[in-house]
Amino acid sequence: MTERMRRQWAASEALALQRGGVTLVAQATGLSRTTIQTGMYELKHPPASNADPIPADRSRHAGAGRPLLKEIDTTLMKDLEELVNSTTRGDPQSPLHWTCKSTRHLADELNRQGHCVKYRTVAALLHDMDYSLQGNRKTREGASHPDRNAQFEHISRKVRAFQRAGQPVVSVDSKKRELIGDFKNPGQEWRPAGMPEKVRAKDFPDKQLGKVTPWGVYDLTHNEGWVSVGIDHNTSELATETIRRWWCEMGQPLYPTADRLLITADAGGSNSYRCRLWKVALQQLADTLGLSITVCHFPPGTSKWNKIEHRMFCHITKNWRGKPLVSRAVVVNLIGSTTTKAGLHIKAEIDANTYKTGVRVSDEELAAVQIDKDSFHGEWNYTIKPRL
Repeated sequence: MTERMRRQWAASEALALQRGGVTLVAQATGLSRTTIQTGMYELKHPPASNADPIPADRSRHAGAGRPLLKEIDTTLMKDLEELVNSTTRGDPQSPLHWTCKSTRHLADELNRQGHCVKYRTVAALLHDMDYSLQGNRKTREGASHPDRNAQFEHISRKVRAFQRAGQPVVSVDSKKRELIGDFKNPGQEWRPAGMPEKVRAKDFPDKQLGKVTPWGVYDLTHNEGWVSVGIDHNTSELATETIRRWWCEMGQPLYPTADRLLITADAGGSNSYRCRLWKVALQQLADTLGLSITVCHFPPGTSKWNKIEHRMFCHITKNWRGKPLVSRAVVVNLIGSTTTKAGLHIKAEIDANTYKTGVRVSDEELAAVQIDKDSFHGEWNYTIKPRL
């Protein structure tokens, strides 16, 4: 109903109820008594035939209502834009530089400047100026390496070559450490109204349950993944143990004739191209599996381009949103139950091994690694062959 139809309908109901009808209809509909009484007047005093009728598409005559505040106060829009722009650009002299740019704070500052405006009007004016509520966006990756694009192209060529040859190609990375216990997990899920999941108010780690580190391997060809839920430190040994478990459980049945393995990884963390232990652990893995392991690292500051991030980890996060990770078993079950319409399939299990930190690799141990560096950025692209 239009505004006119609504007030006239409410007025007809009030008239039908006789005494106290206006009050009852106002309480039932939420309309003001003035609106209902206006409708009653319109019903009791229809316009004369020679009077100028209200057009059917309008609720009142043209020109009714007070003029817009921005038309009365000609400097309001200019002062509001200066307030918003100065804080956006980081002007240290802005009165709102160190406060939240809420509509209430903007309205208070405008009132101090001599305007008369409410926070709801400020919100409407901001919308008229094409402003909207926006959060931060992660886009800055830091300094860009001059060979960044060339390395992406090199990785793409390597991946296609391995896939054409029927050799396995995986993307590896670790997810952030997660607290185990009845802690708040970001996100929402459907529950009975007024019955939210109750969790702890503080995120102090539980000394008995501790934390877990999901370390993942994603198969780019078959859209499958493996996650080892580590209960100890995130080290290179945890990384290579996860790759070994993936190969034994999922990789070998899919690639029975494979003699090579391509790994795409970030430039930092436990699988850093600078980490000696990573290379030594890869040598032990190559010896165990009997595979030549080729590693291609993404350039520094480009970890978000790693396939495992937006093809597996993001879906795991969506699957457990709003669910407290109360036990390690819950973490494993939630990861293993993650699926997508594209057919993603994940297996997960607990890695109960302990991994020491601060392990030093001597020059002799590093020299024993059978590493063959690529001619293009050998520090990022290399192959480790099994020792006979």
